[in-house]
Amino acid sequence: MLTLTLTSRDLDFVRFAHSPLWEVVASVRVLKLPAAGSPHRPWIEAVAPRLPGLDLRLLNDLVPVPARILPAFLAPPPTSSAPDLDTELATVAATSPERVRIGLDMMEGPRSARLDALYADPVAGLAELVASIRAYWDTALAPYWGRVKSLLESDIRHRARLLAEGGVRRLFADLDPAISWDGERLRIDHKFVERDAEARGMGILLTPSAFVAPSVFSVSSPPWQPTVRYGPRGIGLLWAKENRDVAKALERLLGRSRAQLLSTLDEPAATGELAGRLGLTAGGASQHLTALRDAGLVQGHRSGRYVLYARTELGQRLVEVG
Repeated sequence: MLTLTLTSRDLDFVRFAHSPLWEVVASVRVLKLPAAGSPHRPWIEAVAPRLPGLDLRLLNDLVPVPARILPAFLAPPPTSSAPDLDTELATVAATSPERVRIGLDMMEGPRSARLDALYADPVAGLAELVASIRAYWDTALAPYWGRVKSLLESDIRHRARLLAEGGVRRLFADLDPAISWDGERLRIDHKFVERDAEARGMGILLTPSAFVAPSVFSVSSPPWQPTVRYGPRGIGLLWAKENRDVAKALERLLGRSRAQLLSTLDEPAATGELAGRLGLTAGGASQHLTALRDAGLVQGHRSGRYVLYARTELGQRLVEVG
């Protein structure tokens, strides 16, 4: 049980954020030890075959499973509400050697040769880690980030509304069954953890995480703001295939598959993700997207190894009218 004491000053600094970097860490855990009946099974089956060619050895060593403690420098609590991966990786790269070694000393069990090398030369090791995380992100998460981010932002809006309507008592009551609040102390039912901590006037950061459920993770050690990472609402629908009621006029104009693709692009998405949502082959989705692009209805933007498609202004107007 982690017991975190919050003063009235701390309650003035309750904030929300999502973190692409933490989703990297949490999703690596899911891939290494997938739970029976995991809602992420469709994602695991799509992503796992793409990873063997990547050098993820250092990242994997830093995310052992099962593990009670992960080094905090691996995914520091973000300082803004919606950081991008580049910003978070810059923070990791700038971590002091002392902070790296403190994090490694807190890990359980013997260190691997790669972790020993990171301990001996944190600057070079962090550069290797950043490259590893970026390669993993481009392959495993970037094609799906649009839908993951949408889920996290939706949960943040819901929690913010609860906070506005009923204060912190209502907020914490709805957060997770493992979390309780008695007016002064926030208790998180961590297995194998017995620790009392104070928020130190820094408030608390609440971070929904698509890949963390059914667990709750926390950061309570200086110098970071106390942070709680919890599972968002609607996780069971994250990988569900889309079945939109496409407007008949739009369907008659474009054909059903192209109308569905255009209607689905509320957030930028890659070809593979769109194919999975709509039950299309990757080749079929690519052909339809090319036709929509040639018609000026969508445009593609490269993100790492993938091209993310989004509606153009003309495509947006067509969806709204259709």
